Amino acid sequence: MHKLISTGSPFEETAGYSRAVVSGDWCFVSGTTGYDYKTMTMPDDVAEQARNALATIDRALTEAGFERGHVVRARYVVTEMAHADTVFPVLGEFFAGIRPAATMTVSDLIKPEMKVEIDVTAFKG
Repeated sequence: MHKLISTGSPFEETAGYSRAVVSGDWCFVSGTTGYDYKTMTMPDDVAEQARNALATIDRALTEAGFERGHVVRARYVVTEMAHADTVFPVLGEFFAGIRPAATMTVSDLIKPEMKVEIDVTAFKG
C-alpha cells in the first residue's frame, strides 16, 4: 500500500512533495513548520510554532491511519541554539510516554519567519 497525504499547503504543490507518505506499515511525515494552515500565518513565538507543527503532524498521522504512539523517529531543526530550551518542553509534552529516537540540529530554514521544523517516522507493524 502506498498513500499520499496532503494538508493542502501551497508549499506542497509548489515544491512537489506530500505532507506524509504511507508505505505499508510505515508513515513518513515531511518536515513541518509552524504555519497555521487555516490562516496561513506564522506565529513569532517558537513554542507556538512547535505546537502548530505538531498539530499538523498529528492530523497527517490520523489521516494516514496512524497514531502519535506509532512515532519511532523524530527530527527537529531549530534556527538558534537558544530555541532548544523553549521547544524541549513542548516536545516532551507531545511525546510523553512515547519517547521516539530523536535528533535536534541548528540550521537555517527556507523562510526567515520559520524557527522550527519537525519531521517524524511512524511504524505500526
